[in-house]
Amino acid sequence: MSGFAWAAFAQGLLPCAGAALAVMLATFAVALRMGVHRVVDIAWGLGFTAVALVSYAASAGDGDGTRRLLVTVLTAVWGLRLAWHIARRGRGHGEDPRYAAMLARAPGDPRLYALRKVYLLQGALVWLISLPVQAAGYLTGPAGAWAWAGAGVWAVGLVFEAVGDRQLARFKTDPANRGKIMDRGLWSWTRHPNYFGDFCVWWGLFLIVCQAPGAAAATLVAPVLMSFLLIGGSGKALLERHMAERPGFAAYRDRTSGFFPRPPRRG
Repeated sequence: MSGFAWAAFAQGLLPCAGAALAVMLATFAVALRMGVHRVVDIAWGLGFTAVALVSYAASAGDGDGTRRLLVTVLTAVWGLRLAWHIARRGRGHGEDPRYAAMLARAPGDPRLYALRKVYLLQGALVWLISLPVQAAGYLTGPAGAWAWAGAGVWAVGLVFEAVGDRQLARFKTDPANRGKIMDRGLWSWTRHPNYFGDFCVWWGLFLIVCQAPGAAAATLVAPVLMSFLLIGGSGKALLERHMAERPGFAAYRDRTSGFFPRPPRRG
């Protein structure tokens, strides 16, 4: 069991919030210049990376160096990969229909509405969900079984997310698959391997903090909130509402797990 530098952790919360806010405000300025708000999706991963780096610097001299470096590297690898993937996927496309529909209903100035409802909200979520990343830097004992178990769960998540994204991208590049449901590879075991991967990444990062039970209790809200967003919020639930009327989706839904991987049912 590790100790936890509560006072130092509390002092580090503000600069981490500032890092998340700075990334989102910079992205808002870029979006106004480009005329599209879909770039905020790229900033999601970059925001977590910025918070991890700021937290690493702020926790110097307070927490175990191995754990501090581990959680920073894991967060940055996940965040930068996600940002690169979204940037690559969106290259050459116009506005995301989600943001176009939202801004069409905006009361008053749509730019200020987007700032409040998209950028500031996402900045707050980045700060809140990253609490385990911030807290991990202030555990004073040496990295033990919890840290390496967390890294293992994180690795499973990254594989699911990266491989699932790659498989879907290759599927979409084949003109013969236009209008079809992706049901191959990891997508035959779960309808959302990328969201399941995210789920594992954030529970894995949380496990690193579990070496200090008090810190784990204080940051449990983060993986719980991320799980809600992935399963019942803007992730799985929202995407499946859009896909419900697509040909073949009902059969795919019947034979394939909705989230946690398992072999497909035989029809």
